[in-house]
Amino acid sequence: MTALDIAARSVLAKLEGGNFARRLWERDPSLWKAEPEHQRIIKNALGWLSVPETMLAALDSLQQFVEEVRGEGFKHAVVLGMGGSSLCPDVCRATFGTSPGFLDLHVLDSTIPAVITQVEKSIDLPKTLFLVSSKSGGTVEPLSFYAYFRQRVEQVRGAGAGENFVAVTDPGTSLESLAREKRFRRVFYGQPDIGGRYSALSNFGMAPAALAGVDVRKLLGRAVEMAQACAAAKPLEENPGVALGALLAEAARAGRDKLTFVMSPGIYTFADWVEQLLAESTGKEGKGLVPVVREYINPPECYGSDRVFIHMTLSSEVNETVQKRLEVLEAAGHPVVRIQLADRYDLGKEFFRWEVAAATAGALLGINSFDQPNVQESKDNTNRLLAQHRAQGQFEEGAPAAEYQCVKVFCPAQLYTKFQEKLRVREGLSPAELVGAFLEEGKAGSYVALLPYLESFSGHKAAIQAMRLGIRDALRLATTVGYGPRYLHSTGQLHKGGAANGLFILITADDRHDLPVPGQPYTFSVLKQAQALGDFQALASRGRPVLRFHLGTTIRAGLDSLASLVKAALSKLQNISG
Repeated sequence: MTALDIAARSVLAKLEGGNFARRLWERDPSLWKAEPEHQRIIKNALGWLSVPETMLAALDSLQQFVEEVRGEGFKHAVVLGMGGSSLCPDVCRATFGTSPGFLDLHVLDSTIPAVITQVEKSIDLPKTLFLVSSKSGGTVEPLSFYAYFRQRVEQVRGAGAGENFVAVTDPGTSLESLAREKRFRRVFYGQPDIGGRYSALSNFGMAPAALAGVDVRKLLGRAVEMAQACAAAKPLEENPGVALGALLAEAARAGRDKLTFVMSPGIYTFADWVEQLLAESTGKEGKGLVPVVREYINPPECYGSDRVFIHMTLSSEVNETVQKRLEVLEAAGHPVVRIQLADRYDLGKEFFRWEVAAATAGALLGINSFDQPNVQESKDNTNRLLAQHRAQGQFEEGAPAAEYQCVKVFCPAQLYTKFQEKLRVREGLSPAELVGAFLEEGKAGSYVALLPYLESFSGHKAAIQAMRLGIRDALRLATTVGYGPRYLHSTGQLHKGGAANGLFILITADDRHDLPVPGQPYTFSVLKQAQALGDFQALASRGRPVLRFHLGTTIRAGLDSLASLVKAALSKLQNISG
């Protein structure tokens, strides 16, 4: 038994004495916070504890709806959502695919015009059902997607266009009113007492899954099994969710706050959902768990002492090579948590287990697991920048701090001055000096987040993945990748509210083609740029080390130039340290 296991068991014993599980199921907000303003939020955020049973009881209505749209000849379903409204549907799409005769499921959570165009080209508009998905009803991205596709459907269906749209939202929102006014086919309601990132097993996740032919009854049934395993009467050492949460919290206290997910192929995208759950639930008040997904396993010397490895695998996909690599890491002192799923439907169990774990870890770290206090600033910056663009026809982004080939490098003034003083350079820094000084900000326990506002095409992904692994191997730092603007609704809270141990690399580019946002004085390209600049400014305002690399219109050439620049800076740093 490792030191981490011993510490976690000790914590579980204390939680047992404090009736943690009973108080959790009684929805006692004092598990997290004593302040009334926090308790009001928490009391209205624990509905996920009973949602599997609630959904099972209402499942006949959902299944009747699925048969209705199948009978009318619908062939595609597109989720128009962000964060908690899009991640579970995307997991179900990637994990289960589409059953014969059901609707081919797509998920749109990017404001990049090329991505929207790609989705549009892959569907038959008259035979596509669009799910406009937003808990609050006012999220700018899904409403913008709706405006675009509503106009496109009206061009082919005229007055009957509303039949192609469904709203998934909480009761009483502006989206519900819009759905009534515009004669949407149906409104599926969320539960007001469930936050977005805890909504996977509600209509936000299950309605799209059912349309694709996922056996939602079986998925929810597995979730009920996990809920029973996490019940108040169970000893906490046997409680899968609380025990996991206790271990994660103790790992964070010991400096092992980088949770590195190693996933088997059949459930690979589940880590994307867990990433949002953990980052938004724990990344606040200068604390937080940093999920690391899609980072290939390497030998122990590539890692610092801040890692915990989470190995999730299907029983039919056990990989001996991966097992042996994890054993080597474990022998070197890195904790490894192993979770094996009997089949894909065990994801129902895992959605629930990880929700309990996130809530437990938050309670132990002394934070409110159910708010997101640092998300709003980037949204406010985006709105301010959109107003600026409307008034002036452009953004005031300032001059680049350096240029390298086709890449422009932007750096906050305060950070640039710091680098000048550190390097004793009075004039301008060269691109290599600037990037080198930035990467040198990374210390033991830091992580580097690459945040590209680019299409996640295979070529772009490969170039960015190579860059992140180069940074990891050279600096022995954890690396993450979050595609914008999607990450704003996922890890964005952690970046701004978590520990000050992140370095942030935003990557932007000009769009070769643009699309209008009907009813708005801006286009999707302008919206995307405002989101990127808004987050850049939010990170800078908190003193987070951040650079923005703008690639222009030649994205592939720009990525090559950026990779060359980063490689040169890393090489110089290694020579200095050597």
